[in-house]
Amino acid sequence: MGAAMASHLLSAGYSLIIYARSPSKASSLLSQGAHLAHSPHQLARQSDVVFTMVGNPQDVNQIVLQPNGILSTLNPGAVIVDHTSSSPSLARQIYASAREKGWIGIGVMGAAMASHLLSAGYSLIIYARSPSKASSLLSQGAHLAHSPHQLARQSDVVFTMVGNPQDVNQIVLQPNGILSTLNPGAVIVDHTSSSPSLARQIYASAREKGCWSVDAPVSGGDIGAREGKLAIFAGGERPVVEWLTPLLDLMGRVTYMGEAGCGQSCKIGNQIMVGANLIGLSEGFVFAEKAGLELSKYMEAIRGGGAGSMAMELFGRRMIERDFKPGAFVEYLVKDLGMGVDVVKEEEDERVLVLPGAALCKQLFSSMVANGDGKLGIQGLITVVERINGK
Repeated sequence: MGAAMASHLLSAGYSLIIYARSPSKASSLLSQGAHLAHSPHQLARQSDVVFTMVGNPQDVNQIVLQPNGILSTLNPGAVIVDHTSSSPSLARQIYASAREKGWIGIGVMGAAMASHLLSAGYSLIIYARSPSKASSLLSQGAHLAHSPHQLARQSDVVFTMVGNPQDVNQIVLQPNGILSTLNPGAVIVDHTSSSPSLARQIYASAREKGCWSVDAPVSGGDIGAREGKLAIFAGGERPVVEWLTPLLDLMGRVTYMGEAGCGQSCKIGNQIMVGANLIGLSEGFVFAEKAGLELSKYMEAIRGGGAGSMAMELFGRRMIERDFKPGAFVEYLVKDLGMGVDVVKEEEDERVLVLPGAALCKQLFSSMVANGDGKLGIQGLITVVERINGK
């Protein structure tokens, strides 16, 4: 089939470069004037349209999506036309992969998350207010944009992972932000822990431009980001989230939570529980040490029982070893807890009445910020409990 179809292009006078795993099969097309490439990515580098007609979906995946496949060297604006009888899901994955992805925010979490897209072979353009932080991603093949609106113009999906809702508003909604140049049909995926109301505002603004948005905050800290094991809470249109799933799966496990804003509501609830767990972990360690227990042995003894938790697995050893390097900054957790505590004042959710535990969590973590430790990791909460107890 493929040889006969290709011969019509040659007969019509088109210049054609071909690739065949068995070059001996190419003799007829070569006699018509075709040129032989040594690999799919060499062929892609020289073509504005690449036609594929191979055996099965596995062959398509290998030739198009794998590290040495067509997409690794396809030029911007070029087109892949797959004539293979393949699967709809693979066709959607190829479509999603063929366009450049944009990433804004390359801090501790963002850089690790973005690196998974590059490792999977996606073309990525990044923006950073401090370009010096981009060196690692640039060494993996990312391209640097000079502004958010330049990045948006070149991307079909734009991921954001910035500090707070004010940053999100500035980068997305302001005159020189993402939405000013985002192409119709493109998607904004905001991984920032932000507010449900802002997520809904972005969604409404995106739809007015014929675009889409998904709020997709994450949990799992720097370890989860590096290992691609984050919990991702997605809010928006279900079909859009499903279309994004091949990308999000590279970073962790995505759960669809509902309409726009629901991802952010889930993250606020998550942070309230994380904060409460860290208070218990900190107070348990301080009590055990005061009681004369060896902390490593204490943690091993209780981790398999009812006190065991993800918070203990992520932060217990760091607390014991006094490792307060940030995977998640204290000041950001204070911001997240504040959104939970203040939600009643903002009338965002009339079902939430009183959250005394969240208020206490915010107070204790705010003490870290007041002590000048806002840039430490959230496991540093133990220092507040120690200070209260005279250590």
